[in-house]
Amino acid sequence: MNELYDEVVSVMDAADLLHDRAEVEAACDRMADAINRDMKDRDVVVLCIMNGGLVASGMLLPRLRFPLRVDYMHVSRYRERTLGDELHWKVEPTNELAGKDVIVVDDILDEGYTLEAIIRFCEDQSAASVNAAVLVQKRHDRGVRPPVAYIGLEVPDRYVFGYGMDYKGYWRNAAGIYAVAETNDT
Repeated sequence: MNELYDEVVSVMDAADLLHDRAEVEAACDRMADAINRDMKDRDVVVLCIMNGGLVASGMLLPRLRFPLRVDYMHVSRYRERTLGDELHWKVEPTNELAGKDVIVVDDILDEGYTLEAIIRFCEDQSAASVNAAVLVQKRHDRGVRPPVAYIGLEVPDRYVFGYGMDYKGYWRNAAGIYAVAETNDT
């Protein structure tokens, strides 16, 4: 194929499985139970953060048992690389957020800069409330730590992929949460 494709195949072959499908499903159940309890009588907009939040949103939405609206934003720091830099605002939501209770769904809370900016954006749109839900939170103290109401799983401070998180644009579809092998961490 090509050099990058060969690299991403070899990264998966050597990766460490951190959380399997059953653990991710159980985490989504716990998150949905908490969201159902907290938001059942509110006018909610679920805001999927593309591309990483696509899988987490797709898993959470059928578990939510109240009427809601769905929208998305596309904001990126990584752009299919393994290191992030400045934010790139690609798509803003089309739903009116003013007066709504917004649940921002993303794949991972790493350093928090992107999520912090998204929360601020929603607050600037006069959302009634903004709550974040992330499938995965990394264990470290770098960056900023915006408030996250719903956290599915924790992972060590390693480069992770699967269930929406990518390795150089690939493996968002992996049915597990994997860490790049320590010898290959990028």
